[in-house]
Amino acid sequence: MLSVPSFQALASSAKMWHLKLFAVLMICLLMLGEANGSPVPELSSAKRRPRRMTPFWRGVSLRPIGASCRDDSECITRLCRKRRCSLSVAQE
Repeated sequence: MLSVPSFQALASSAKMWHLKLFAVLMICLLMLGEANGSPVPELSSAKRRPRRMTPFWRGVSLRPIGASCRDDSECITRLCRKRRCSLSVAQE
């Protein structure tokens, strides 16, 4: 003869399922709260270091003769005179 689970057993298993679901949801909510509450370190502009270019990009990004420059390393000729990339050392 087949045994049919009693109503009390079914109610107990449904209650356990609800408790497990509740526990999982509470854990997820707690973890979500921790993620939102954690401070993200932000570097101020004074502390932020400029990115260094690799030698490849440094060579590719050199400025042509006549372009504005701040120092010799920016020009393709490596000569920055009067804030312009120059071809000769002594500019007239």
